[in-house]
Amino acid sequence: MYAIVEMAGQQFKVAKDQKVFVHRLAVEEGKKVTFDNVLLLDDNGQVTIGAPAINGAAVEAKVLKHLKGDKVIVFKKKRRKGYRVKNGHRQSLTEIVIENIVASGAKKAAPKKEEAKPAAAKPAAKKATAKADDLKKIEGIGPKIASTLVEAGISTFAELAKTEAAKISEIIATVRGKHVTDTWPAQAQLAADGKWDELKKWQDELDGGKA
Repeated sequence: MYAIVEMAGQQFKVAKDQKVFVHRLAVEEGKKVTFDNVLLLDDNGQVTIGAPAINGAAVEAKVLKHLKGDKVIVFKKKRRKGYRVKNGHRQSLTEIVIENIVASGAKKAAPKKEEAKPAAAKPAAKKATAKADDLKKIEGIGPKIASTLVEAGISTFAELAKTEAAKISEIIATVRGKHVTDTWPAQAQLAADGKWDELKKWQDELDGGKA
């Protein structure tokens, strides 16, 4: 009688009293272990094939010892690149002996229950912010300055109007060029009040934001 069973991520053809080396198992030496993912059973010529596993079938084994496999050399080279890497690897293994093959009646191992994780506190909803205005409508403000102001938290005409010209100059200090901000708060106030005709007339008299 033999079985094809999956153990530690690999498939093996095993029979009673056979010794097998599998990937390292988290089981102490001398302890017994049961593998219930049996894919095929052959009982004196009577073959049973699972779909994918055979219900009730299991392979019982005993852990003999933990060890490391033979060293494997991994060598990498890239032609004409001067690249050479040599590494060694020894796979951690467990030696087991098959004690019994159960054709039916074995109980499936109960899956480990995961401890309920405390629900993470949901971040407080951000307060709705006013819709951003097109700050480029202010004479002297270009795309780069507009994005810099938005990053600093000034995204509407009303917010710009409340900001002093000196403060605006500090915010846009990293933007290349000479910028005159003296009239920007006043222009923004007109835009916030919807006085576009008055703002347009004034902007025709300005030179890059300078009166």
